Amino acid sequence: MSKLKKVSPKRALACLLALFALLTVFTALAENAAENAAAEPAGQAEAAPQDTAENAGSTDPDINFLQGLGNIAKSTGFAKSLDGTGGDWRNYVMIAVACFLLYLAIVKQFEPLLLLPIAFGMLLANLPAAGMMSHPTFTFYETEKLALEAAKNLNKDVADVVMRLNPDTGTMGYALQTANGGLLYYLYQGVKLGIYPPLIFMGVGAMTDFAPLIANPKSLLLGAAAQLGIFLTFLGAKLLGFTAAEAGSIGIIGGADGPTAIFVTTKLAPHLLGPIAVAAYSYMALVPVIQPPIMKALTTKKERTIRMGQLRQVSKTETIIFPIAVTIIVSLLLPDAASLVGMLMLGNLMRVCGVVERINKTAQNELINIVTIFLGLTVGATTQGSTFLTMQTIYIVVLGVVAFGCGTAGGVLLAKLMNILSGGQINPLIGSAGVSAVPMAARVSQKVGQEEDPGNFLLMHAMGPNVAGVIGSAVAAGVFIALFAH
Repeated sequence: MSKLKKVSPKRALACLLALFALLTVFTALAENAAENAAAEPAGQAEAAPQDTAENAGSTDPDINFLQGLGNIAKSTGFAKSLDGTGGDWRNYVMIAVACFLLYLAIVKQFEPLLLLPIAFGMLLANLPAAGMMSHPTFTFYETEKLALEAAKNLNKDVADVVMRLNPDTGTMGYALQTANGGLLYYLYQGVKLGIYPPLIFMGVGAMTDFAPLIANPKSLLLGAAAQLGIFLTFLGAKLLGFTAAEAGSIGIIGGADGPTAIFVTTKLAPHLLGPIAVAAYSYMALVPVIQPPIMKALTTKKERTIRMGQLRQVSKTETIIFPIAVTIIVSLLLPDAASLVGMLMLGNLMRVCGVVERINKTAQNELINIVTIFLGLTVGATTQGSTFLTMQTIYIVVLGVVAFGCGTAGGVLLAKLMNILSGGQINPLIGSAGVSAVPMAARVSQKVGQEEDPGNFLLMHAMGPNVAGVIGSAVAAGVFIALFAH
């Protein structure tokens, strides 16, 4: 076989332009031929065969190459932006923000597993005229008979005719779906219906060791204290004019738990999902940046060098009973938290029971990875320029960092108190792990402790408050939902 000759880019471009010119000439000749045929004498036209019933109903348009190019040009995102039907300048601002977040995820590696799909979802949702988050289109009819006739004409099944609220009239009417929604609109239903966050919790439970919490039950107090930021931020949001439901959704950012923040917001304030989710995940990614200064400011060098004793060994029976007992107790006290806590504990039970290793590995790997992709994409897609670039977003971002800082401080301060009461046996640094960024917050406690004493190992001690923080944020979510969900 002879070797293919390499073609220079200039020659390839010249050939492409020549082909385009030939197509233009051919189109012009075809149009002239059509015009000549239309100008034939009437007698000749009558001699033409009559249209059959099948041809009479044809709606196949005439092919016009130049007009087609014009139609394509009018349908581009640039043209749609200029005429105002495809978005405005805010979409381009959000595209720039998405590119910056992609830079942070890829180059700086700030929580890339979450930040990359969120940023790309933001990019897709703000592309003018792409319609990735477009809702399905419905046509309404006055009577059922007219709707059924329309369904027949459009080759749709009669079951496609549904009763639906007409947003123009505010009344129920017979509707027929005439266009599908965008891809991300349908994936977003997993967020809207509260499916993705509990599945993420199941994966987290399958990956997390609860033994440090079982070995040191006092860690639950540190996890509870770290939720201080949630309730302080709730009060701050109320003072800024947010409703109670909105303030509850904003406050949950202080738990440093993205899925919980999304779960609560979809139930209490879905219109704020974009800024709240972006703030929650951004601050989760910035845990190693935000927490250390607060931890050092609230502790002394002597406190940071405290070495804690080894945790007791936890039996397998204890690890199996714990998730079952927590599910029962929390669900009975706060039924609204059952889906989050229940799935978290199910994942952990699959981890420790030892009889379902195959589905345990699936929950830890394939399932949580798939759900993370869908969750990230659809959360990012809610950040459309027209709804994201508002003063409310700025307030949420500021309140979010306040919530996170207060949560960290609450855990450290209670740990200091527990250290005094225990006679100096508890390192206050582990209190900062009471926020539920698992296991990142525990690693930060370990890192700050080893900066003062390289031989000090706090990781397992910090995992107790860290796990307690996950449970605590879910409980706080249940409280807000029970109080403010309508």
